[in-house]
Amino acid sequence: MTFNKSLIIISISAALTVACGNETSTNVAKGSNALAEQSDSTININKVEMASKAANELFDTIFMEGVNRNPVRQTYLGIKTDYDKWQDLSEENTAKELAFAKQALKRIEVINVNAVDKQTALSYKLLTQKLEQQIADYQWRHHNYPVNQMFGVHSQVPALLINQHSIKDSKQAHDYIARVKNSKLLLEQLVEQLKIREKKGIIAPNFVFEHVIRDSKNLLVGAPFDTNADSTLYADFNKKIAQLELTDSEKESLTAELTAALNTEFKAGYQQLISYLIELEKKAVDNDGAWKLPKGDTFYNNALKRTTTTDLTADEIHEIGLNEVARIHDEMRLIMKKVNFEGSLNDFFQFMRHDKQFYYAADNAGRERYLTEATDLINIMKGELDQLFITKPKADLKVKKVEEFREKSAGKAFYQQPAPDGSRPGIYYANLYDMEAMPTYQMEALAYHEGIPGHHMQIALKQELEGIPKFRKFGGYTAYSEGWGLYSEMIPKEIGFYQDPYSDFGRLAMELWRACRLVVDTGIHNKKWTREQGIAYYVNNTPNAESDAVKMVERHFVMPSQATAYKIGMLKIVELRELAKTKLGDKFDIREFHDVVLTNGAVPLNVLEDMVNDYIVKKS
Repeated sequence: MTFNKSLIIISISAALTVACGNETSTNVAKGSNALAEQSDSTININKVEMASKAANELFDTIFMEGVNRNPVRQTYLGIKTDYDKWQDLSEENTAKELAFAKQALKRIEVINVNAVDKQTALSYKLLTQKLEQQIADYQWRHHNYPVNQMFGVHSQVPALLINQHSIKDSKQAHDYIARVKNSKLLLEQLVEQLKIREKKGIIAPNFVFEHVIRDSKNLLVGAPFDTNADSTLYADFNKKIAQLELTDSEKESLTAELTAALNTEFKAGYQQLISYLIELEKKAVDNDGAWKLPKGDTFYNNALKRTTTTDLTADEIHEIGLNEVARIHDEMRLIMKKVNFEGSLNDFFQFMRHDKQFYYAADNAGRERYLTEATDLINIMKGELDQLFITKPKADLKVKKVEEFREKSAGKAFYQQPAPDGSRPGIYYANLYDMEAMPTYQMEALAYHEGIPGHHMQIALKQELEGIPKFRKFGGYTAYSEGWGLYSEMIPKEIGFYQDPYSDFGRLAMELWRACRLVVDTGIHNKKWTREQGIAYYVNNTPNAESDAVKMVERHFVMPSQATAYKIGMLKIVELRELAKTKLGDKFDIREFHDVVLTNGAVPLNVLEDMVNDYIVKKS
């Protein structure tokens, strides 16, 4: 049903004239004009709301179409539609995804950005940029190592089944078994992708193969493959179905099905992968910076832009790193004086690296103590959040040890986001395989970075935001997210944490580590540093264990540019905060600033700068 706005206003005006007399006609006319203006404003607002709603529905449709094409993404989002399937790694599917991106770009081009609200206009800008970059980066789709010591399909299979594939009923148990069976096809596609890269000369450095082959072989050890203790997936499956309300006969039947799947498809898939990797390893060499790849310099420069969301060059990033290393070293010397340490900074590094007071025993008791104290640190911080934040996530956070099957090659610590439906909390994973790489003086900063107020505050909150489309809730920008993580190591000091000077040294040590990353990443991929040069730089400039340095340099080799995100992102957040403080003076509120940073989801750094500038203008 529609109404003629002008006729309604005329009718109201006439009725008022009759009721009030001619002497009020002038006032009535004024009133009717005001009413017309108000009505115009209402209609304009409604038009903006309707256009914004339509645009956001389109954004969500495009996002969900992508999710529906990827069973693994569904599982991470708590969707169980294709719970028995894996993603498609084929070249044909990659080409289809490119076509979907081009089509999606055309679909959103019809949106009139001037007719939608500010938040929707930002979403349009971000999605357009995302799709354009996806299309432009298709040329680099093989410039990566699908299996490496950090991540890959070989470790994704057990990690997803153990950590993401919950079993609530018999159907989900059968889905688990189907995924075990279907892993053979997935691993065959993986080998095909590795062969494509081999032909292009894109082969992982030789240190990768020891890790990947070992981790893959580990999955084939234990029952039902041999007479040893239960294998990783066999133990996980039986533990999960033990909780179901099924008869013993039904549980035995499920275990028998899993046993058959593990001994046939699963085993065959991994044996094929292992055999190929053993042969491929013979072609690998020691030093593989991005410069050795086809058009490697162009690829790396593009990777830096994507990672940092800036136009900083490799040389500029290298110089920023050197300057930050020098500054942090000076702050560390002040702590040396505070604890009355006699000697050079490198002597202090040696002391922090080897003194037993900073390390827990490498046994079950030592590891449990670490987990307990890390949990306590996070729980204490939870009680102080009102000082720093207005908006806080509803999802809980747990601390867990990295599982044994991947602890030898996994990173030092990492965060896993909660399920959007609340069925799974956020998890801070601590890798306690090498206790000498987990000094107690870094425990505090590490817990703040991976947990609260770091990634959990940011990522869990992003998923819970209302009024933004799904691609922003579940997407991300490394410089933004890791910049926030590193910034989150610093802000607890401003509210009285790090009372122990050694713990404060640990905070600086972790910031120093990220500053060194700027130097070493650009050193390896732009300046042709060797693996040995990279390791030496970390060992000579940080207090971290040499095993940390080895792992970090190996990470640089397989993830060009990724490690530059942390310090570049943190520096931008600190820069914007200081700008807001200077401009606003007494009006500055740290909680409001954090709301600006966090309540719009992940954004590129230049967009974050626009948001902070808008906040300054409105608050002034």
